[in-house]
Amino acid sequence: MSALEDLLAAGVRVVGEGLSPGTSGNLSVRDGDRILLSGTGVSLGRMRPEQVAVLDLQGRHLEGAKPSKEWPLHVAFYQRDPGHRAVVHVHSPSTVAVSCLRPWSDHSAVPPLTPYFVMRVGQTPLLPYRPPGDPGLGEDLRDCPWELRAALLSNHGSVLAGAKLDEAVDRAVELEEACRITLLTDGLARRELDADAITALARQWSSPWGTRTTLGTPRR
Repeated sequence: MSALEDLLAAGVRVVGEGLSPGTSGNLSVRDGDRILLSGTGVSLGRMRPEQVAVLDLQGRHLEGAKPSKEWPLHVAFYQRDPGHRAVVHVHSPSTVAVSCLRPWSDHSAVPPLTPYFVMRVGQTPLLPYRPPGDPGLGEDLRDCPWELRAALLSNHGSVLAGAKLDEAVDRAVELEEACRITLLTDGLARRELDADAITALARQWSSPWGTRTTLGTPRR
C-alpha cells in the first residue's frame, strides 16, 4: 500500500473510531523527504487524493491541496524525531475535555490509571493554549522538554505520532480511552499505578514516562 493509500485509509478509520467529528482533525504521513497531509476543511472519512497536500520537511507547500492550518504540528513532530513517520491530530471528545482541565503533572496531563495508557501512549504533556493554526503550536511541540509521542493542546485536542499511521491511530484511540477514564474517575478516591509498576511498564514497552529530552540538539 502506498503512503497516499495509507493516509486515505487512516482517515476512514479515525472517523469510524469516533475521533474526528465533522471536518475536524488532520493526518499526515512522511514519504521520503515529503509529507503528505490532509487538506484544509476535509472530512477525513471521505478524503480523496486531490484533497491531500504535499509539503517538504520544513513545511513548504510543494503541490496538491491547500494544507491544513495545523501543519506546524506535523512538521514539528517529524523534526523532533526522525523515527516519527506519521502524525494524527484530532478533537476527540474526551481528550478535548481533559485538555480543559488542570494537568495531572508537568510531564503528563493524563494520570497513569491503566497499564495500557503507559504502554501504548506514555506521558502526555499539556502544551499551552494557542489559537488553531498558530505557528507557535509547532514550536511548543518541537521544543517540549519531555520525551513524548503524544501531547494535549490546551482547550483544543490531541496530537500523536508513530512509526506508521496505524500505530499513531492506535495511540489516538488509547489516549481517548485514557481520557474518558480520567473523566469518569475525576473527584473520586481513585488508585493510580504506583511508581514501580509504571517504571516496569515503561521499560518493557520502551514508553516515555518521567523522562526529559535533550533540547538544543541538532534535529534531522
